[in-house]
Amino acid sequence: MLEEIIKERQKKLAKLRAEKINPYPSTVKRTALIGEVIKNFLAWQKSEKKIFLAGRLRAWRDQGKIIFGDLEDASGRLQLVFDEKKTEKFSLIKETFDSGDFVEASGQLFQTQRGEKSLAVETSRIITKSLRPLPTEWFGLKDIEERFRRRYLDLILNPEVKDVFLKRQKIFDAIREFLTNQGFLEVQTPILQPIYGGTNARPFESKLNALEMKVYLRISNEMYLKRLIVGGYEKIFEFSPDFRNEGIDKLHNPEFTQVETMWAYASYKDNMKLWPELVEFVVKKLYGKTKIKVGDNIIDFKAPWEKLKFNAANIEEFEEKIQPTLIQPTLVYDYPEEANILAKSEKGLAKSFEIIINGWEIGVSYCEENDPEALRKKWLEQEKKLKKGDYEAQRLDEDFLEALEFGMPPTSGVGMGIDRLVMLLTNSATIRDVIFFPFMKPK
Repeated sequence: MLEEIIKERQKKLAKLRAEKINPYPSTVKRTALIGEVIKNFLAWQKSEKKIFLAGRLRAWRDQGKIIFGDLEDASGRLQLVFDEKKTEKFSLIKETFDSGDFVEASGQLFQTQRGEKSLAVETSRIITKSLRPLPTEWFGLKDIEERFRRRYLDLILNPEVKDVFLKRQKIFDAIREFLTNQGFLEVQTPILQPIYGGTNARPFESKLNALEMKVYLRISNEMYLKRLIVGGYEKIFEFSPDFRNEGIDKLHNPEFTQVETMWAYASYKDNMKLWPELVEFVVKKLYGKTKIKVGDNIIDFKAPWEKLKFNAANIEEFEEKIQPTLIQPTLVYDYPEEANILAKSEKGLAKSFEIIINGWEIGVSYCEENDPEALRKKWLEQEKKLKKGDYEAQRLDEDFLEALEFGMPPTSGVGMGIDRLVMLLTNSATIRDVIFFPFMKPK
């Protein structure tokens, strides 16, 4: 059936070309967005103003001498009415237009007898001929895997999906606004790195042919942010696409995004105050309140948040039994020092905390280790683990140690997973719901 539909549309494409009509023109005349039309409808209707619209036909209802179509652009949807007596080239339109085509249409606004806002089409042309029909609820995009593989169709057919990504961008904007207002400067650091670092994770490897050297996609931007602190910056942040060659599940994708800060002359206790305020600010920007529903729970993001000291005796049952019970925003602090070798430690405890919300780890903060000798010892131990087959072990970075030898002031950083935060704030079930194109195994 699909092949027959495609063949029929190809015939219509050929007919347009036979009529010397370009079905893929490079220019379009559009004098208004549909959202503007709906907003100003009565005034524009009264003025008898001729307007040009452009968008995708989302419906095509041929009733003989009158055809109804629904035209959609990014701002809204409006009914088009094609009348055999009033629309130029009506027969050609009838024979060549299909639902899914992008069209340009001009005419005047009116309301049908049922009161539906409409455009009485005087002229119209195809600006992109669609050769494949959009899926419908009957035979279309039901399979979740297919929704992720063909996200473009998911966005067309499911408005709620587009809404998630609109909120995702608002979250980025709100974080940027908050940090900028706090005096942080946004920076950009390398994605392609000669030595990966910043956490324990297996990297993706590649080769730079020009220099005949191995390179890596970053697993974190942390080490470069610290170099900037050495260079004199005091409050910086970056939205960092990171890449980790690890498992895929509802909270993990090989490519993901973090927001990372570095704050000179601050400790992790300063970040314990700042970051709950940041997240509260974001939630208020999005919803105008601090309490929202996540799954079956109502979560209150109002600062300050609960603090929970990590119990070293429960280190093996923590992630399975304790962490899942931490639904409300909680700062879990004083992990064993081996949990993060890049953090300063005292009496066997890292000066750090994790942000746990809805049972998920959302972010981590610590006082950065700025003693080059202490960090070298830790990295040498990591190199031993790497040689024994621990592919997530950290690497010895001589260039960074040299930077530390010039001196880095006491500093605390925070790394927060943007994708997981978006999951929370849009009540999404998996990380694939909040990434436009999550990684998928090829068919």
